[in-house]
Amino acid sequence: MRTNELVAGPDADILVPVKADPYRNRKSLEFGFRARRFQEVQRLIEQILAERGRAEILDLGGTEKYWLIGEDFIQANRHRLHFTVVNNEEQSVEKPDLFDFQFGSATDPNLFRGRRFDLVHSNSVIEHVGIWRDMEMFAANARRLAPRYYIQTPNYWFAYEPHFRFPGFQYLPERVRVEMIMRYSLGFFRKIADRREAEEIIYHHRLLSTRQMRTLFPDAAVSHEKLFGFNKSIIAIRDR
Repeated sequence: MRTNELVAGPDADILVPVKADPYRNRKSLEFGFRARRFQEVQRLIEQILAERGRAEILDLGGTEKYWLIGEDFIQANRHRLHFTVVNNEEQSVEKPDLFDFQFGSATDPNLFRGRRFDLVHSNSVIEHVGIWRDMEMFAANARRLAPRYYIQTPNYWFAYEPHFRFPGFQYLPERVRVEMIMRYSLGFFRKIADRREAEEIIYHHRLLSTRQMRTLFPDAAVSHEKLFGFNKSIIAIRDR
């Protein structure tokens, strides 16, 4: 569940990971895409509110800050909403009346065992959890923990790789990708000096195809977010 950027730490020779932050510029293309996606998330939440009067939302691998994309809607309904954020990177909560944080892995088969939410949400996380088996466990949790879910991920077949911001990067052999991020600063990442760190980064960036998403989420309606007519990302929604 990493979407890390590497920046210089207090010692200029040390690189430390930090979250890439699209909220610095709300006019940015990335923020715009997230805001448009939220329209569908809001529709799901509104359905839950109409049915139950209150919505318990589980965000797998997200952050409290992500939900700034729906700030107005959330503020207007704050007394009827509650978000639980699960992430394997520690974070603090600024609005404890709205958000809870739990440290953990979205692939843990015992995650919230015996508990149910109204909606599971995840934005650009499943591609970071690891190999196919990890993705299957992530998907199983999303399907188990709520009657509705919304899962978004970048499309493997969209030629521009969004994390390394290099056309066709995902199609290169793994060893070539490792060598490239050790030689060049690409996308969210400064040049990586340590090979094991470079291998770990590549391991946690595995884009999925539409076919794979349909396999992982067979009970979902799978659609695409488009850019210039091309399928930029894949969205799986179970809407009950």
